[in-house]
Amino acid sequence: MDSQASSSSLLGDDNEGATGIYHSLNWLLVRLTLAAGVGGLLFGYDTGVISGALLYIRDDFESVNESTFLQETIVSMAIAGAIVGAAFGGHMNDRFGRKFAMFSADAVFATGAVVMAAAPNPYMLIAGRFLVGLGVGVASMTAPLYIAEASPNRIRGALVSTNVLMITGGQFLSYLINLAFTQVPGTWRWMLGVAGIPAIVQAILMYSLPESPRWLFHQGRYEEAVSVLEKIYPAEQVKHEINGLRASLEEEKEAPRMLTIRDIVGSKQIRLALRAGVGLQIFQQLVGINTVMYYSPSIVELAGFASHYTALLLSLVIAGMNALGTVVGIFVIDHAGRRKLGISSLVGVVFSLAVLSSAFYLTARDAPLVSTHASFETPDLMCPALSPSRLTPWTCMDCLQSTCGFCAVKNNQMLPGRCLVSTASKFCGADGGGWFSQGCPSRYGWLALVGLALYISCFSPGMGPVPWTINSEIYPLKYRGVCGGIAATANWISNLIVAQTFLSLVKAVGTSLTFALFGVIALIAIVFIACFVPETKGLSFEEVENLWKPQDQDSDQQPLVRD
Repeated sequence: MDSQASSSSLLGDDNEGATGIYHSLNWLLVRLTLAAGVGGLLFGYDTGVISGALLYIRDDFESVNESTFLQETIVSMAIAGAIVGAAFGGHMNDRFGRKFAMFSADAVFATGAVVMAAAPNPYMLIAGRFLVGLGVGVASMTAPLYIAEASPNRIRGALVSTNVLMITGGQFLSYLINLAFTQVPGTWRWMLGVAGIPAIVQAILMYSLPESPRWLFHQGRYEEAVSVLEKIYPAEQVKHEINGLRASLEEEKEAPRMLTIRDIVGSKQIRLALRAGVGLQIFQQLVGINTVMYYSPSIVELAGFASHYTALLLSLVIAGMNALGTVVGIFVIDHAGRRKLGISSLVGVVFSLAVLSSAFYLTARDAPLVSTHASFETPDLMCPALSPSRLTPWTCMDCLQSTCGFCAVKNNQMLPGRCLVSTASKFCGADGGGWFSQGCPSRYGWLALVGLALYISCFSPGMGPVPWTINSEIYPLKYRGVCGGIAATANWISNLIVAQTFLSLVKAVGTSLTFALFGVIALIAIVFIACFVPETKGLSFEEVENLWKPQDQDSDQQPLVRD
């Protein structure tokens, strides 16, 4: 079918809502969105796979098992790489184009996957994680930008959100692969190594796709830009798009070639746009989403589910809910709007974090006692911190806080069990009891799972796609890559802060207070969106740029953002 004919209903009635997606698509848009979305798959796979692989990395490397800092570093080193990748990715996008940036990301990511799979020690593994992070950082800001610049206004949010669906789909895929390799020799090496396959697939798919038409136009390659636009829009809409691009180009002729700190501070338009975009990216991370995705199996174990396999299986369910929630977001974002979707999502996040905080408070109070007598029956394995002269009975939580493990009674885990050294897990398993080293047996573990499910159900349709969608829309064309890179860098820095401190925070103040802190941040995020983020639903790029410009003094229209 001819691509122009297939998009002939592009300008249909907005009341069609999400169903208009189907009438506005053509084959080129589908290919472009899916190919660029593999960058989101890389992002999601890396996020999810380390949460399961870490369980087995701890088993293989004793130094990792004994060090919370090393565990956090293995997880967060990819984020550190992503910060660097996102920062340089913006300039790479603006200078060399979106396709070149994606090819570069694929090459670095595939190299990092090989290094991780072959890592002989934790430090080589950390180096591989950094390389993977570089690729993810570039892809995380390039993919939504590339999709947005080729998308019609009325379905732009849905198509950019498809990239977020690929992120959540990558997380779900990573848990499936984690489960598949649980009984295979080399477990975590396979889990991390197969991450290079999507990068190779994306490079092949991107080869036959065109460059972003808006980037081509900005580079003076007008004929190429028009050729791409004609494959996406009907003839009358192509003229409108070209006129808008010409107008933007005229405004930029006197602007400096490179964006500097002075430009950001001096230009109210850029300053307001970055405030909204960077703020959204920071709050997306600080409400705790990647503590759930990076440490989901660990959180399940903290809730009292001791088996690695059970933790991975329950995490797979959570990841599946995340992907399904993103599908809902795709169909809602262009109908409900970005602001309403973001605020309603955060309201649900606050409630679910309250449930999680309450669940872990109850779990900690419900911990079974330690039987001092039974623990002393195996003196070589007894926890050194356990003293027979203690007047106050120990609970399982006291045992774990002393870096030991709790060996539960075989037929009833809530009965007093033994507190043993961390290397006694095999002995406990052979004895028939459950071994608990992250969390304790509890009658309230199910409530933590309910809280996790609620959290994902509320976060994924709204705060998952909204920050990436808005950041792909709100910046002037000339600086879209650089500003998008700044926002993505802010996202990854916030991600790093959360990932690098989560386990330490849990150890210092407890899981309950940690989730309560995320809830307070989510409340602040609601106020931020209400005050500083405009609605961009259905607007062209040129109309979005006008949101940040001073309003006509004679106009009755109220400002859409505050300064």
